[in-house]
Amino acid sequence: MTLTDAHDFETAGAKALTLLRKRYGYDLWMITRREGDDLITLQAEGGAPSAKAGMVSTWSDSLCYRMASKKVPLIAPIVANQPELRDAPLAKAHEIKAYIGMPLTTAEGEFFGSLCAFDGAEQPLLPADDQELIELVAAMLTSMLRYELQLTQSRRHAERLAVDAQTDALTGLYNRRAWDDLLEKEEERCRRYGHPAAVVALDLNGLKLANDTLGHAAGDELIKRAAAALRSAARNVDIVARLGGDEFGILAVECDAAGAGALRRRIDVSLASAGVSAACGLAVRKPSEGLLAASQAADRLMYDDKRAMKALGQPGISA
Repeated sequence: MTLTDAHDFETAGAKALTLLRKRYGYDLWMITRREGDDLITLQAEGGAPSAKAGMVSTWSDSLCYRMASKKVPLIAPIVANQPELRDAPLAKAHEIKAYIGMPLTTAEGEFFGSLCAFDGAEQPLLPADDQELIELVAAMLTSMLRYELQLTQSRRHAERLAVDAQTDALTGLYNRRAWDDLLEKEEERCRRYGHPAAVVALDLNGLKLANDTLGHAAGDELIKRAAAALRSAARNVDIVARLGGDEFGILAVECDAAGAGALRRRIDVSLASAGVSAACGLAVRKPSEGLLAASQAADRLMYDDKRAMKALGQPGISA
């Protein structure tokens, strides 16, 4: 298959890295994504075994950070001749002697990441035609990336239409089956594009007490109030689900740590306004682990919160 046969960003990226490494001989070629203070490796070809998808390094320590500032050339076959690159912490740590970095940008012109290459030995200067060819490959990948990112919302909408029947009858939220399905699809997007995401796990306090003392109608009313409060706190693009009797989950898509913190604060305010008490756990997805691990971490934190509330003797907490 040639590069022109690839019909999506991930496949085209993998093919591009293989072809470029074969043609130009740099030891390691990568496609990266900048996300906040992190530089995430989306794809890698060559290099040490540790150079693989999901690897995270500090953005400001990288050579790509200096390339994005437009203070260094896109191709530096002798890094020692470029003080900005030579002094980069990652250049020193990995003894990088040669570097290529081509920016990948969004439709809004914002820096997304890079097509880059590294070598532990100095390399010959590439002819102008070769530099233009690498720039052309980066431009092709940028075009495919922009197209796919613009389709993201439509894809999410289609996915949710497909699981619309999988809703909880009492609250109208997604049920466990829909949650598992949508979590898996969002993880694929996170892995492919380096999107951030966060998971919130909640367990209501006092549902058993309400059922036992006031009747199941009161318990159902508590669940519905909680569902409405969570739906109000979440963004339209987020996934809110009832996972069990008194358990709820929120998947915050394209949401970094700061956004997750803001979501947690909105949840606290919304639940308090609705007169609902709940234990809560929040975890941000780590590129090296994925959304399932984040969901499990959120569950653990939620149970820690539940135990802490019980230890304080708060009423209605039975677990």
